[in-house]
Amino acid sequence: MGEARTATRNRTNTGPGRLLIAVYLLFAIAATSRAGLQIATKFGEAPVAYLLSALAALVYIVAAVGLARAGAAGRRLALACCSVELVGVVGVGVLSLVDPELFPDETVWSQFGSGYGYIPLVLPVLGLLWLWRTRHDPA
Repeated sequence: MGEARTATRNRTNTGPGRLLIAVYLLFAIAATSRAGLQIATKFGEAPVAYLLSALAALVYIVAAVGLARAGAAGRRLALACCSVELVGVVGVGVLSLVDPELFPDETVWSQFGSGYGYIPLVLPVLGLLWLWRTRHDPA
């Protein structure tokens, strides 16, 4: 019985992981909608910004899938996505503050996700913490 409880505790799609998956899905929908509309209606104005928003949407979708799968492959997928997301939001955040002309229109990750209440900055940190918390004990 102890092994079954440990296996359940190590799954990324249980407990608080469900809320994390829901937030990733919500951001996937928001970022996909925003990027889709921007690319369809005004791509020429800020193509890099709009493509970055589309990349963010893809990362959110794949991260949600990885967290929901809960197996070793899902865990690796989620780890890769959360890492890329953190590097992306920090990199784009710094660049958008240092040289705002690089992004004539905002991306999901501009100014560390300020347009989304800084959730894009906090979300990958929470994702990585959750992956660490639910890691499998090698012993």
